Amino acid sequence: MSSPSAAPSSPAPSRSAANGVERFGYQQQLQRSLSFTDLLIYGLIFMVPIAPFGIFGGVFQASGGMVALAYVIGMVAMAFTALSYAQMSKAFPMAGSVYTYAGRGIAAPVGFLAGWVILLDYILVPTLLYLVASAAMASFVPVIPVWAWLILFIVLNTAVNYFGIQMTARMNKIMLVAELIVLAIFLVVGVVALAQGRGHGDAFSPIFDSSTFSGPLVFGAVSVAVLSFLGFDGISMLAEESREDARKLGRAMVGALMLAGLLFITQTWVAALLTPNRAELLTKGGDNAFYDVAEYAGGHWLSVLTAVATAVAWGFANSLVAQAATSRLLFAMARDRLLPRFLGKIHPRHKVPVNATFLTAAVSLVLGLILANDDGIQQLSSLINFGAMTAFLALHVSVVVHYVVRRRSRDWWRHLIAPAIGFLILLYVVVNAKVAAQAVGLIWLALGVLILITFILIGRRPTLPDETEVSE
Repeated sequence: MSSPSAAPSSPAPSRSAANGVERFGYQQQLQRSLSFTDLLIYGLIFMVPIAPFGIFGGVFQASGGMVALAYVIGMVAMAFTALSYAQMSKAFPMAGSVYTYAGRGIAAPVGFLAGWVILLDYILVPTLLYLVASAAMASFVPVIPVWAWLILFIVLNTAVNYFGIQMTARMNKIMLVAELIVLAIFLVVGVVALAQGRGHGDAFSPIFDSSTFSGPLVFGAVSVAVLSFLGFDGISMLAEESREDARKLGRAMVGALMLAGLLFITQTWVAALLTPNRAELLTKGGDNAFYDVAEYAGGHWLSVLTAVATAVAWGFANSLVAQAATSRLLFAMARDRLLPRFLGKIHPRHKVPVNATFLTAAVSLVLGLILANDDGIQQLSSLINFGAMTAFLALHVSVVVHYVVRRRSRDWWRHLIAPAIGFLILLYVVVNAKVAAQAVGLIWLALGVLILITFILIGRRPTLPDETEVSE
């Protein structure tokens, strides 16, 4: 029977989609109702089409003003990771993302460690988003403190996610339209300002400026810009809720990455040309740099509009899908008895991992309240980057092991060369991460190793159900 919320004319799930998890030894517990468009929108919302609004100043300073170039390189760099995701989601169309891909592509213990590392990313992402958005809203409405905004955002998102993935998908569409409207307003006002001769510097300076260009400078900016692209991978968490063929899951990830990249490049190109205090921004950076550009281009109203849109996009839209993705990761690991079993409970009516959803909300609330009066935003950003990039390294290795070593694939580009390039790019980012992030990240990984050793010693070595049918 189809979902009550689905239109009568909705296409029936394909055989590969309907039977995807059964052939890997699982029961279909989540609701398969998401279309390709739903998946694409989910990825875009996770990446936030207006994400550069909030970090423009930092990327501008780090890239020597070539902020558009930083996003071009960041998009190309992450494209190799998206290609690897596409290959593994086709082979193993299940929730769990890197945990599933490394576990089945290499070995179950490796999957546990990959899942443990990316858990650092997924657990902290909602907290960071709530904290940034709450601080921003408190600056506009100071009578409501940061902690109150934090609780409001968490309650709203938890309620939406609790009532099912279709409710989440509907909210995603609304929020995407709202963000694109704000972005369109900024671009129209910005282009008009440029046409009036109010721009600064050469038209191509955001992509190349010979006076500031250097390899280390630009690649340093890429490590900052990459944070904006984290989220396309969250689409893989919805594999068991997609009614599409498994191949479309990968296409949605690549498509979302490319679309977000084009939006990032366009808006930062216009903003860079309109930056009124270029020399000062190159020296000091600035958290409000984009809003200063908006005010210069269109007035105070545009500055307020872009700032409020950023806060709502991070605190509601982005954190909504981040919470959904985190709960699916917890569900997948709990289903395999690598996390407490209560996290694998599915709501009988709404078909969502209800306990995992509530736990994610609780962790975000506790960490958010602890850091609400502390300068922990930058540290959280670094830790999220480190956790995601480290897990992505395991993803690229899993592609090579699964396809080249086990399947004897001779598709050298997709199964060896592209993963190798993606691995080297990410390794550069991880090696050049902040020392504090490296230290905490390695401690988290060491804790995961200890847990894995404990599992083995007590006779609970990580294992996965056998695949009953192997198909491409």
